[in-house]
Amino acid sequence: MSSTAPNNDAKRYVVARKDEIAEGGRIIVKVEDQEVGIYRLNGKFHAILNRCPHLKGPLCLGGVVSEVYSPMPGDIRGNPSKLFVTCPWHNWEFDVDTGQSYWSARGPRARLFPVEIEHGDEVTAELESGSVGRVPGPYKAEVVPVSLEADYLVLTMRGIPRS
Repeated sequence: MSSTAPNNDAKRYVVARKDEIAEGGRIIVKVEDQEVGIYRLNGKFHAILNRCPHLKGPLCLGGVVSEVYSPMPGDIRGNPSKLFVTCPWHNWEFDVDTGQSYWSARGPRARLFPVEIEHGDEVTAELESGSVGRVPGPYKAEVVPVSLEADYLVLTMRGIPRS
């Protein structure tokens, strides 16, 4: 697993498969009554508490933007390697690598968590030994009633969400 010694009070959780998050995408998971956004940005994974430190808004429901800067008047450039999560309530931006706010450099930072990619065999062994937790999912199979009427199959569909 990790070559660093874990903090004694730190708990680890399996939250998703690597392929569940597309490049540029994110999921929000619930871990110990806290929501955490897991992002895949520029080939790296980032985990951020889904609570804006400014006014406690749902930080991870906001967008992701890259740094925009101007080395001189009239010359506006973007830096796609420097990314920020923006709070949907007030557009405060937080650096995905440091948590620092660029609206208030001395203000509160977004809470970041370490996230690692680990091989399935290692994760399975740790789950079986109990040394790593598992995030309970909704893990519900969608059930659709089917009935047979005069040699025809009739499918009943109720409010199936579209993706």
